[in-house]
Amino acid sequence: MKGAMAKNGIPEDVLMDTDLIKDLVDVAKDSALLNGVLMRTKETPNSSEVVTYAPFTLFPSPVPKDVFHQALKVQTNFNRLVDRISQDSSFLEEALASTIQVDNFTGRLFNIYRHVLHEGRAQSIVLGLNRSDYMLDQKEDERASLKQIEINTIAASFGGLTSRTPHVHRHILKVAGRLEDSKRILDNNPSAGLAKGLSKAWELYGSERAVVLFLVEEVQRNIYDHRYVENELWSRNIPVIRKQFEDISKSGSLDQDKRLFVDGREVAIVYFRNGYMPQNYTEQNWEARLMIERSMAVKCPDISTHLAGTKKVQQELARPGVLERFFPDEPDVVDQIRATFAGLYTLDMGPEGDRTVAMALEKPDHFVLKPQREGGGNNIYGAEICQVLEGVKQSTERTAYILMDKVQPRPIHNYLLRLGSPLKLSTCLSELGVFGVYVRQGQDMVLNECAGHLLRTKSDEFSDGGVAAGVAVLDNPLLI
Repeated sequence: MKGAMAKNGIPEDVLMDTDLIKDLVDVAKDSALLNGVLMRTKETPNSSEVVTYAPFTLFPSPVPKDVFHQALKVQTNFNRLVDRISQDSSFLEEALASTIQVDNFTGRLFNIYRHVLHEGRAQSIVLGLNRSDYMLDQKEDERASLKQIEINTIAASFGGLTSRTPHVHRHILKVAGRLEDSKRILDNNPSAGLAKGLSKAWELYGSERAVVLFLVEEVQRNIYDHRYVENELWSRNIPVIRKQFEDISKSGSLDQDKRLFVDGREVAIVYFRNGYMPQNYTEQNWEARLMIERSMAVKCPDISTHLAGTKKVQQELARPGVLERFFPDEPDVVDQIRATFAGLYTLDMGPEGDRTVAMALEKPDHFVLKPQREGGGNNIYGAEICQVLEGVKQSTERTAYILMDKVQPRPIHNYLLRLGSPLKLSTCLSELGVFGVYVRQGQDMVLNECAGHLLRTKSDEFSDGGVAAGVAVLDNPLLI
């Protein structure tokens, strides 16, 4: 076990003190409940009669101070990058040309994008709430370097719950007799930052009666994460309604000015907390998405920003000269963004894609194969990479994927608290997310901020998946 918890993290003797740990676990779960770190249960995902704590770590995990601040600092430039990509139709056409031939979901999104481009955008206000996710690459005895895993431009979650977890970890550390460590837990309130973006866009829309519509899934275990952001809006006297795609199909319409009405109420903003996976769409839901995109409502994200978050775009951005296209006169910004890129490789047809295939088949453990999907649990690792690529290497099917270097973080030890899971010391890996918020009106960037952070930790026996996917748990950085 020695040496797994990085220097200045929680010492091994604390982690191994079974009596202390048992007491702390009870304190921790109660603290999570008292502080509203909540989820509904698997058994009753649409009822608040019985709730439980959202899964979290017993202790905060060590994160080097310099890379943490690097991630926060680059976020406003990532906001600008995503926004500029979303306005560059020839880049999106080029970047996604091969993907939309073979990936039906991205193809359907792209059809909506073309429709809206052709018809002309009804709304000049753009609202972006995104989360850029990183892991720390740490080869033997080297300093940790920040590597971006992906950027989520739609339904970036856990801004609400992670606003409550600092209180929990501070309390646990105090009870454990680690007062100095408890002072190293940072304040963090992404829900306020996300709400700031939503309220700015609502204000610019300019109708006091118009509502913010949270577009939500059928199964709503993670409702409290939404509620924090909702309540921030209500406290500013901004009305919020929660609807599903079906509701919009049934009671949604556009008036002659393309204003969107749902249940007779004008909608200022549609905030997507759904719609990022193929299984979220029936034919009727696709129609509803098109109606939303054609409307005057501010979309978060709009269809072009949704497409800007695809894995294929991420891979294209890593090509030489591409970032310069978006920041022609800002070499420092280009360097700052590029420093976070892991190796990304195309699987397009042709010699370059062939080289990628050969490289992956030779050393599958060095890479991750990624389809154009969000929501966690979709990536392909190790021997499975060979299985998949052997099947598609001669066909255009391979262009539905990109290949990425596998980041090698240094494992740490922690206890993962999850309803129904036995208590054990796990070897864990962490992923750092940084929330970005921006609002643009026409050409004018009205707001561009970093809205806080999210640390998620999972046992190293799992390759893939987030908190909502039931693999990772909520955590806090203990800066070292």
